[in-house]
Amino acid sequence: MSTPYAKLPAWADYGLIPLINLLVAFAVAGLVVLLVGENPFRAAVILVEGAFGSGQGIAYTLFYATNFIFTGLAVAVAFHCGLFNIGGEGQAYIAGLGVAAVALTFDSTLPWWVIFPLAIIASALVGALWALIPAYLQAKRGSHIVITTIMFNFIAASVMVYMLVNVLKPVGAMAPQTRQFLEGAQLPKLGWLLTELGMKVRPSVPLNISFVLALVMAFLVWVLIWRTKLGYEIRTMGFSPKAARYAGISESRIIIVTMLISGALAGMMAINPLMGDQHNVPLDFVGGAGFVGIAVALMGRSHPAGIVPAAILFGMLYQGGAELAFEMPNISRDMIVIIQGLVILFAGALENMFRPTIQGIFATLSPKSVGVVAAKGERA
Repeated sequence: MSTPYAKLPAWADYGLIPLINLLVAFAVAGLVVLLVGENPFRAAVILVEGAFGSGQGIAYTLFYATNFIFTGLAVAVAFHCGLFNIGGEGQAYIAGLGVAAVALTFDSTLPWWVIFPLAIIASALVGALWALIPAYLQAKRGSHIVITTIMFNFIAASVMVYMLVNVLKPVGAMAPQTRQFLEGAQLPKLGWLLTELGMKVRPSVPLNISFVLALVMAFLVWVLIWRTKLGYEIRTMGFSPKAARYAGISESRIIIVTMLISGALAGMMAINPLMGDQHNVPLDFVGGAGFVGIAVALMGRSHPAGIVPAAILFGMLYQGGAELAFEMPNISRDMIVIIQGLVILFAGALENMFRPTIQGIFATLSPKSVGVVAAKGERA
C-alpha cells in the first residue's frame, strides 16, 4: 500500500516548491552555458546585474513584468475555473484595436488622464469579446477551450495584419502600423521614481503608469477570487463541476463570465507597450507575452501574490538576457530563449516533479507521523 503524503504548509506549497523548481532550471541552464564554453557563474552575475544592477535595468525589467502580470492574471483566473485559456496572446493583440480606437480618436483633444481610463475600458472590452466566442463554444457546444483559444490566436494575428495594412495605416506610409499617438495618448513614465531613489534613469525608459494598473488588477483579482460570491463559484467549478452543479451553479454562466474576465485582463496588457512605449500600434507588439503568462501563472500557483514576483522573474530574464547576449557573444538570443524555456519547463510541465519527495519529507518530520510510527512500534 502506498504511503500517504502530508499536506504541505502554504509557505512550502507556494514558496519552497517553486523555488526548488527555479533553482533546478537555472542549474540545468548553467550546464548549457558551460557547454558553449562560458562561465555559468559569471553569466548568472551578468544576468542579475543587467536586470537589477542599475536604474535603467530595473525600469526595463518592470516594464516587461507589467505585460506578464496582465497575461499571468488572465491565465490564473481561467485556471481557477478549470479552464486553460491559452488565447491570451490573441486577446491582447486584438485589444490593440480598442487602444487604437481611443488613442487615435481623442489624442488631440483629451489629456492622458482621461484617455487612460477610456483605453482601459476599450482594451478590456475588446479582449473580453474576443474570449467570448471560445467561451460560448465551450459552454454551449462542448468545444474544448484549448483548441478554440489557440485557433483564435491565429485569427487575431490575421485580423490585425489586415487592419494595419489596409485600414489603420496612414496614406503614403510603408510600415504596417498606425500613426504616432499624440501627447494626449502617451502615458506618464515612472522613471522619476527610480531617480528619486538615487538611480540614473534616462527619460526614454518605457516603464510607465500601467505598471501601477497591473498591481491594482492583481489586488482586484485576489478580491474577486477569494472574497466574493462569484469567486467562490469560480473556484467551486474548477474544483468539482459536479459539486457546482449540485449547488445550483450554472456551469455555462460561470464559464462565460470567467473567460470574459480572463480576456479583459489579457486585453489590458496592450496598454503598456502601445500607450506607454511605442505610441502606435505595430505588428506583433505582444511579442509572446500571452504564452509567457501561462508559465507565470503556473509558477505563481495562480495566486496574485505569486504571479507578481514570477512576472518580475521573467522580466529579469528578458532584460538580463539582453545584457548577457551583449556581454557574452557565445550566448546568443536563442540561448536566452533556451534558458527561458527551461524555467517554463520546470515551473510548468515538471512543476510537481519534486512534490512527492518534499511531501514525504514533511510526512516524516510532522509530529503526527512521528506519533503514528511510535504507536505502531508499541503494538509490534
